[in-house]
Amino acid sequence: MSTATSSSSDLHWAWRRRFSWLTVFTTVLLISWGGVVTSIGAGMAFPDWPTSLGSYNLLNPVDEWWAVPAYLAEHGHRLIASLVGMMTVVLAGWTWWSDPRAWMRKLGVAAVVLVVAQGILGGLRVLWVSIDLAAVHACVAQLFFALLVAMTLFTTETWRKSRGVLPAGTKGRWLRRMAYAATGGIYLQIVLGALLRHSGGGVSPGFTAFHVTGAFVVVGLVLSVFVAAEKNFDDIPTVRRAAWSLLGAMGLQFILGLAALLVMLYAEPQSGLSLFSVLLTVGHLVVGALLFGTSIVTTLLVARPSEEGSSAPSVNSTSHEPALAGTES
Repeated sequence: MSTATSSSSDLHWAWRRRFSWLTVFTTVLLISWGGVVTSIGAGMAFPDWPTSLGSYNLLNPVDEWWAVPAYLAEHGHRLIASLVGMMTVVLAGWTWWSDPRAWMRKLGVAAVVLVVAQGILGGLRVLWVSIDLAAVHACVAQLFFALLVAMTLFTTETWRKSRGVLPAGTKGRWLRRMAYAATGGIYLQIVLGALLRHSGGGVSPGFTAFHVTGAFVVVGLVLSVFVAAEKNFDDIPTVRRAAWSLLGAMGLQFILGLAALLVMLYAEPQSGLSLFSVLLTVGHLVVGALLFGTSIVTTLLVARPSEEGSSAPSVNSTSHEPALAGTES
């Protein structure tokens, strides 16, 4: 491959990675906006779908709808969801056209299927006035977010230019198992949190107890990942950065969760819903998504086969995955 072709290929990777990041950030905005909808009880502000109060005008279904908080929350959520859907289609098409990895192209298709399914779930939640579907909708949103995070990681040089970051051996296997367990535990916490928020009858003691217990389990799992990474692989920058990011996100999430629980149990019953409680709950939701995304990245990085376990190049190798389609010399 010539130098000019290599530079063109790198530029293609860079622009697709940037667009992928933009899609991830827009999805974070969508998740946070959905949290506001749930927190203020605006999920049925527009009781129809795909219309909004009978209007097919996506941008302006009702005059000055943005001046009504419930309308702003619910219809704003629909608008951002439409934007995320379009961006996902563009990202999937871009990936299909330019990425040489067949499995990556399939991930792009999976992202489109998931975002369409998520939109249908949101619509059915409105049509069927279903609290259960609202909880499912919240859980699927996090899976979609995790898929976008993974697709973004797969476009980075860290992923494309190395086969694995951990050497073979018992210590590496232990770190992988702890990373798998932490990711599973974090998602289970997301599910419990969704059930708690969408219980339909105020604070559920049962879900609250499970969620609080699960928080301490996740703290233990994340600490295990961090200790294993720092103790055995502190000379591998990729693993060390991932472990510190995971620890930081977990610490912030634990603090926000504790504060949100105290407000929900003691402040809201006395003073009712406040802007502070809404922001606190939404912050807990968003940081939870970031924690899940960080865990996904950490797990994927440490799960890759190492050089010792395969014939693939090491993390310091300069070999690349295949160039982008249409850029080979």
